Amino acid sequence: MGDAAGSLSPEREDQFDRLPDALLLVILNRIGEVKSLGRCCIVSRRFHALVPLVDTVVVRVDCVISDEPSPPPSTSDKPRGVLSNLARLVLSGLVKPWQALGHILGPPTSSPSSSPRRLSEPSSSSPEVSHHSPAEVLRNFKEIRRLRIELPAGELGVEDGVLLKWKAAFGSTLDTCVILGASSVSPTNPNPNSNPNSYPDSLCAGSSDDSGSIPESFYTNGSLKLRVVWTISSLIAASARHYLLQPIIADHETLETLDLTDADGQGTLTMDRAQLQELRVRPVSASGSSQRTLVPALNMRLWYAPHLDLPGGLVLKGATLVAIRPSGVEQQSRDIGAGSEGFSWVSGVFEEPYRSAARLLVKRRTYCLEMNSF
Repeated sequence: MGDAAGSLSPEREDQFDRLPDALLLVILNRIGEVKSLGRCCIVSRRFHALVPLVDTVVVRVDCVISDEPSPPPSTSDKPRGVLSNLARLVLSGLVKPWQALGHILGPPTSSPSSSPRRLSEPSSSSPEVSHHSPAEVLRNFKEIRRLRIELPAGELGVEDGVLLKWKAAFGSTLDTCVILGASSVSPTNPNPNSNPNSYPDSLCAGSSDDSGSIPESFYTNGSLKLRVVWTISSLIAASARHYLLQPIIADHETLETLDLTDADGQGTLTMDRAQLQELRVRPVSASGSSQRTLVPALNMRLWYAPHLDLPGGLVLKGATLVAIRPSGVEQQSRDIGAGSEGFSWVSGVFEEPYRSAARLLVKRRTYCLEMNSF
């Protein structure tokens, strides 16, 4: 019996303990998702010590709430012109969802030995949920280099079948923003060959005699007004996301990239190492009493196509692409020049099939617009 007991003892050795910390960190970085990492923390003391050293973290917001009462109407500033009125109208629909990022619904506080409880199962002896801001959730991580935060949905409500996507880059203020919209997205007869490079431009961008000009009806049937609303709404959503990231950026000096997106794929805010450092040394200018970063005066380039066939069997009607940069910024060579070559940075922003849409649109006639700071 003694020999039998002795022969079993090596099998009880935890083989995981033989793995070096560096390899465990590679595995934990592959996990990334913050709730899963939180569960790893309670596995062992070793995991509890290693998880804060993870350098790649993903925060998925399952549900959002607001704990701030709506301000009384009398506290709002007087509007400043038509653009200000429009911006306030759009913002009023964004304030409530944008307290989204302010709180993450986490599980009720409990001892490690207690059984886990789902978010929908409130405790009878404690508050229904524990509210944790992203900054609080991430505070225990000491070495974050790559951070991705994903909201449960985009802020901008659009009708079914309407396309609206945006991607913005920020430092201490807006650097660039690209917006792609279409009044409708519908399938057509799929072509087995989905390689966008194999599609003749004349087939993708409409009829071959299309001059690329915007038709007169675009200005009279409300299409232009709708594009203005799309543009301002996207800029407000991006600047609100940027404003609420400040405490996270301040707490994590090791950050090299930060992406704030949503599960719908509607909008993405990105910051690289240089932009993160710029925000740390240059304070953000808030837009009045709003919980968002001030949008500077802007130069915009707009492209439009009444009909756009895309690889994979999609048709965009009223396809519109807007490329935005702050006014007064020294123009780089990539932003100057005739034809699509001067805007190659715009066409590479989105994933397929919408990358093809942007690539085709920038070959069309360019329209220049300006917008004041708001």
